[in-house]
Amino acid sequence: MADLLQAKTIAPAGGINKDTRCIMVWLDGGPSHYETFDPKPDAPSEIRGEFGTVPTTVPGVHFCDKMPKLAKSFGNFSVVRSIAHNQNNHGAGNHYLMTGRPTPVPVGCGAFVTFHPSFGSVVSSERTVPHGLPAYISAPRVSRSGGPNFLGAQHAPFVISDNPDSKGFRVRDVTIPQEIAEGRAKNRAQLRESLDNLKRMTDKAAEDPAVAFDEFYSQGFDLITSTEAQAAFDMDKEDEKMREKYGRNDFGQRLLMARRLTEVGVPWVTVYYGGWDDHRGLFKSYAKDKAERIDTGVSALIQDLADRGTLDNTMVLLLGEFGRTPKINKDAGRDHWSFAMSVLMAGGGIPGGQIVGATDVKGYYANENVYAPEDFASSIYTKMGINPEMVLHDSAGRPLQLVNNGKLIKELFA
Repeated sequence: MADLLQAKTIAPAGGINKDTRCIMVWLDGGPSHYETFDPKPDAPSEIRGEFGTVPTTVPGVHFCDKMPKLAKSFGNFSVVRSIAHNQNNHGAGNHYLMTGRPTPVPVGCGAFVTFHPSFGSVVSSERTVPHGLPAYISAPRVSRSGGPNFLGAQHAPFVISDNPDSKGFRVRDVTIPQEIAEGRAKNRAQLRESLDNLKRMTDKAAEDPAVAFDEFYSQGFDLITSTEAQAAFDMDKEDEKMREKYGRNDFGQRLLMARRLTEVGVPWVTVYYGGWDDHRGLFKSYAKDKAERIDTGVSALIQDLADRGTLDNTMVLLLGEFGRTPKINKDAGRDHWSFAMSVLMAGGGIPGGQIVGATDVKGYYANENVYAPEDFASSIYTKMGINPEMVLHDSAGRPLQLVNNGKLIKELFA
């Protein structure tokens, strides 16, 4: 009750807005907090690593020197350095940070876990979307715990697997075939609807197996006939200079596409970027282009939203399932480490230029203003205008609270 009253009190200043949209950048595998936003330059070399640091726009705050553009734009976002949990493998960690709930049973690294609905699926179930657009989009794939579970397949993400940086990019299956004119397509849909209704005069709708299929059919038809959706997917309409700012690669252009989709009303877009499970060769991997893509693309996205005046109602989240071990292993990599991780958070009323929490001097453990994934989830849902204490009902009708024992990360509502 105290947290609920606090949320109501801080709503005007804290960016709680039922029309907030979110772009989640998911770094699958678990990015290193050392080589991104929580470097430890005074630690021994076997912990410090090979990279240096770069000052941000806030005196005394440094990022890894592989994040220079984000360091310059730090005034537009916060970094939470103190999220920690105990799910130290990919399956469980992914589920925890994608849903705000730990898994009810132990799972391994390779598990595809869907015990609880993901953030995007919950948003899809709670938010209406204009223009025939999907409420939840994921590109180029869905994360292992990014599904709807008992909320139903209608709240699964619409997956855009195609590369928006490719020449002649088109989203597969969302355009009317050239040999069928739009008018003919609509006539066919009307005929099908008439036949369905005729059949169901003698059927009970609840027992008709076609009901669910028709819902998906209707969603798909609305999408391919939506001019707003087609315009959002048309990357050629974007200024070439802006495309260059994001980076002319698949990841950068997916971020740009995500911005275009949130602008036309899609409330949740996940941009999946895999390959962050750096047990070996971490420094070569980051130095090659992986860190640079994050630095260029995410800094461009946040600045673009700010310039367009849409950062206030569009959150940007950058995270994976956990951080990496303090000690560099024999293969020049870092292993799984869930006891400290950094999360970048921007927009939706989140203050800029702010470090939330801290880890100890060697980065082993979050030790100041420590927050759990439940707190992260409660804060995100609250920002999206969704009550984190709402009760869902699973496929067996059992009540299930959306988030258990989550408290707001108060610094995000300052």
